[in-house]
Order: sequence, then structure tokens, then C-alpha cells
Amino acid sequence: MSVGSYVRRFWQFYVMLLFPILFFGLFKYGPMYGIIIAFKDYSIFQGMWTSPWNGLETFRNVFAMHTFTVAFRNTFLLNLLDLLVSFPAPIILALMLNEVRQKWTKKVFQTVMYFPHFVSWVIIGGLFLQIFATNTGIINQLLSSAGYDSIPFLTNKYWWLITYLAAGVWQSVGWGTIIYLAALTGINKELYEAAETDGAGRMRRMWHITLPGIRPTIIILFILAIGEMPRIGFERPFILGNAMVSDFSEVLSTFVYKVGLQTGEFSTATAVGLFQSVIALVFLLSANAISKKSAGQGII
Repeated sequence: MSVGSYVRRFWQFYVMLLFPILFFGLFKYGPMYGIIIAFKDYSIFQGMWTSPWNGLETFRNVFAMHTFTVAFRNTFLLNLLDLLVSFPAPIILALMLNEVRQKWTKKVFQTVMYFPHFVSWVIIGGLFLQIFATNTGIINQLLSSAGYDSIPFLTNKYWWLITYLAAGVWQSVGWGTIIYLAALTGINKELYEAAETDGAGRMRRMWHITLPGIRPTIIILFILAIGEMPRIGFERPFILGNAMVSDFSEVLSTFVYKVGLQTGEFSTATAVGLFQSVIALVFLLSANAISKKSAGQGII
């Protein structure tokens, strides 16, 4: 079958494919020409093309900034802790739900757990403020009424770090669980029956059948998580953070926001964004290469 006849036969699929191609072309690849202002002394009055070139001077200035160093450190710190805490949580939860025999119970738990994924971080931030605020939070009010001291969940940087990680787990664990539960459906049920016949208990079946069955999914999601290490979402640290915990809450995304939009240093903000993208690409390719050599599984 020639290419032309194949396209004519399945033209509906190509029409459907046209929309994501247009989306990525217009909103992902199209704006990439704007990275040239990272190499220019950009002025909004002179415009992007007529602003003078300054080579790598913007990057030198960025790397010399103390606030950038703090934001860069915090980005990796928070992402590393998220990787250690949030990444295994949905795996554990999926393994536990897989052992639940009553279907309605499993469906109720799934619905309750993945609902937070669809809740805006603005709403989550307000909810956590109502629950964990030092003076007005529900938990601290209960502690005070019981005669205990208040816990500065949102004003002490170490308590804030715990609260930040807990919010991330609560918001993402349900969605990650769905992915792993979908992977679990591909495991041959006869393997469980054979293992049970041989006298293997639940833990042994889980260790020798379930985990190896979802290992490719775990590896792919781990590679993607490693690739996101230099990058971090804007909403969560910005909404949960405050001036008292800026030693931990100031990350590259909030740094770009403050430098780019609040102070108008667009060249600096673009340079930081480009630096993040390059480092993320290096991490992604490195994690993929290591995964291929060690486990024979990769995404590229």
C-alpha cells in the first residue's frame, strides 16, 4: 500500500493528529525564538531584534547572584525530597489496593484519592492555611485547647518542608496510583494462581510477580521524574511559601517570576529558563542511558 492511499484510507487519524501538532508547534516550538534575548541586553523599547548582543554576559551575572544560587539549591533539594517521598507512595498504594478483593471498596478508595489531583493549588493552599496556620489553623487550635504549644507548620522552614512534602503526596498519590493500577492489569493472572498453588503468600507474590510486572512503568516514570529534577512547578512553592521560609521556598520558578515579571529583567529570566531546560535535558538523557545499561529499559 502506497503512502498516499494509506493516508486517504486513514485520513481521520491524521486529522486528529493535526491538532496536537498545531498545539506543540504554536505554543512549544514557535516561542523558542525568544531565547535569543538571553544573549542580548534586551530592552522592551528597542525590541527583540534591535537590542544589542552581549554574548554570555547575562549568564555570568545570573551565576554570580546569591538569590539564584539559593533558588537553584532549593529546586534540587525539594525535587530530590519529592522523589524520595512522593515517587514510591503511589507504588505502595497501588500494591495495597491490588490486594483489596472487594471491587466497590477499591473504587471508593481510588475516587477519594485521585480527586485532589484535579484541585487547583490555590484551593489546596487555602485549605492548608485553614488547617495548618500557626494561630488560626484547626490543628493548632486543637493543640492550644488541649494545653499544647502551637506547631509552626507554615512559618518554620523545617516544619514547612514537611508540610510541603505532605501536600505534594496528598495531591499526586492518587493519580500516580491509577497509572500503576493500569499497569497491574497487564500481569497474567495465571502467575498468581501458580504461585498460590506453590504456597507463596501475598508478600511473596507481590515481590516476585507484581513488582517485576510493573517494573517497566516504574522505570519510565522514574526517568521522567529525574528529567524534571532541575525544573519545579510554580504554583506549589509560590502558594505555600512565604517570607519566613524563603530559605527553602525560593526556587527557580519563583525566581524567574520575580525577576522577569516583577522587576522586568527579561534577559535574566530567559537565561535562567534556558539553563533549566538544558540541565533537564542532560538529566533526562543521563537517566535514560543509565536505565538502558542497568535494566535494559528506557524511553529513548
